[in-house]
Amino acid sequence: MHRQRVIGGLILLAAIAIAALLIFVRSGPEEKPPEENIPLVQAEPLEIRSGNLMVQGAGTVRAREELTLAAEVAGKLVYVNPRLREGQRVARGATLFRIDTSDYRNAVQTAQADVASQNVAVLEAREEVALAKAEIARFQKRGASSSAYASVDSSDYAARILPPDELTGSQGTNGQTAAPAPTNGLATREPQLQSARAALRRAQAQLADAQTALRRTTVRAPFSGVVRSEEIALGSYVAPGQALGSMVGTADFEAVIPLSESEAALIPALWRPGSGRIEASVYSDYGGTRYRWQAYVDRASNVLNPQTRTIDVFLRIPNPLRGGAPAVTQKQGQKSEGASGAPPLFVGSFVDAEITGRALDRYAVLPLAALRPGNQIWLVRDGKLRIVKVNIFQRTDTQALISTAGLGAKPVVILGALKTATDGQKIRIAEDRQDAAKPKPAAEKPKGSKKTQGKTKGTQSGAKKSGADGAK
Repeated sequence: MHRQRVIGGLILLAAIAIAALLIFVRSGPEEKPPEENIPLVQAEPLEIRSGNLMVQGAGTVRAREELTLAAEVAGKLVYVNPRLREGQRVARGATLFRIDTSDYRNAVQTAQADVASQNVAVLEAREEVALAKAEIARFQKRGASSSAYASVDSSDYAARILPPDELTGSQGTNGQTAAPAPTNGLATREPQLQSARAALRRAQAQLADAQTALRRTTVRAPFSGVVRSEEIALGSYVAPGQALGSMVGTADFEAVIPLSESEAALIPALWRPGSGRIEASVYSDYGGTRYRWQAYVDRASNVLNPQTRTIDVFLRIPNPLRGGAPAVTQKQGQKSEGASGAPPLFVGSFVDAEITGRALDRYAVLPLAALRPGNQIWLVRDGKLRIVKVNIFQRTDTQALISTAGLGAKPVVILGALKTATDGQKIRIAEDRQDAAKPKPAAEKPKGSKKTQGKTKGTQSGAKKSGADGAK
């Protein structure tokens, strides 16, 4: 028992000694400087441009000319143009529909007869006026003569049988001739002539009304357009003012583009009429392809939109049905394909617009993801973050056009977000994913490698055969 205790004590002392020796001869940990935690960011260089700013906006296309088709006179429809159907094109001057003209032709003939009758009445009244004036002139001449029968006409038998005292009664007591009495207006029959002329003018006006009503039985297209709607049938009875459909003019369309006050201020000649045409472009998508139509600024509204508090700019689009040009960038040397299969511009479609703004020497195109609150951006300069406040000319859903003041020669902007960003902190730019995803070019194989492989295979096969023969 005592022996076991001694052995156990020796083992414990040996273990302690070994542990002390290991602690004594152990080496200290290798000291390393603390690693600096530099954030990794995504960044890309800014695109610097020069020239005119393109003010971008979006709006709706509407017809510049639109009218409601209606009849001006009542009657039965005896003809309807086959192209007077919704969506069909109608040429200018084409007959749209025609109303039965029987009653209106009769009215014209009646009015013509009244005019002819009144012409005869005017001639009669004119002759009666001439006769009345001649009679009055003879009586006045007879009264002015000193002899009772001096001025008596040979055909005036009534004057010949009058007594001399009555013929000479007009002379004064002193032997002088009295002044002629004033002529009565009715005696000359001038009012009757005026009445006949008034009746003639009334008959002529009635004839003009009848002829106008007859012309209105045929309704023609005032301009080339597209039928938007129609509610008309052959044989139906129409009343004056009844709406029978509508059509829109196709010579010009217009797009209403709402702009903010800051965007409208980028168009220098917007409020100066006659200063020159402001060019613009309208874009619309059809079948996965983007098409472009040439346009120009027609006018701008002087009243703010009460809902959006924006300024409505109206773009005029000539020949909208001819088809737009594909809005694609053509490579150098590649021929541009024609737009024969391009669609027309549709009324009511939602379009994007670009309006030529003022010219600048330099401006930058900033991705919208790089814009920070307070119109600030983060730039990379010499491996450090710099916070710069910029002036924004225009802002869209994907990018912003900013001034180049304070950006430097070749600005590089940070796209991603940081937990904390301080001016002057060190940063690292991550490698572009697209560049990293590109496969590296494989090393070129030396010539004759296939032959060498063939020789190697032959040697291996020969070794196998020799080994097999030896085994046998």
